[in-house]
Amino acid sequence: MAQAQTSHRVLIHVKTSLSLDDAQICAAPNVALASLKAGHKVTMLFDASAVTSITKGFGWRRKFSSTSAMDRAKLPDRERRSLSEQLGVPLEQVPHDYGEYLGFLKSKGVEIYGNKTMMLLYNIDPAKTGPAVVPVGLDKMVELFNAADRTIVY
Repeated sequence: MAQAQTSHRVLIHVKTSLSLDDAQICAAPNVALASLKAGHKVTMLFDASAVTSITKGFGWRRKFSSTSAMDRAKLPDRERRSLSEQLGVPLEQVPHDYGEYLGFLKSKGVEIYGNKTMMLLYNIDPAKTGPAVVPVGLDKMVELFNAADRTIVY
């Protein structure tokens, strides 16, 4: 007899910027999607150097750009094909870059936050984060960590 799966609050704590290690930050959305598909409530928190990857005009030497590093990081074709199969949708409906991917995850219920204090330390205007990201203070971060049943760090 199969046991019912317990739903958990999963916090994905993304700490490493795209410019420092693209494998870590690019794996985080896939883990978020897998956690969603498993029936969990998912929250992503961009912290430390990762806040530079979700900020317009930051990262990859694009200081004055109107896009974020995640917007400029294209999803590889093999990953898009895999997502197409996982989601059961045509390839044309799969995000083309990681900025779109974050927007897609948000549309599916993932809460996405960025550490506002870390943004200030990097001299980032919190209003310049990507549209999927909500800048939050330390009190909210403590709340997120306390509410999580599982924390996954990237």
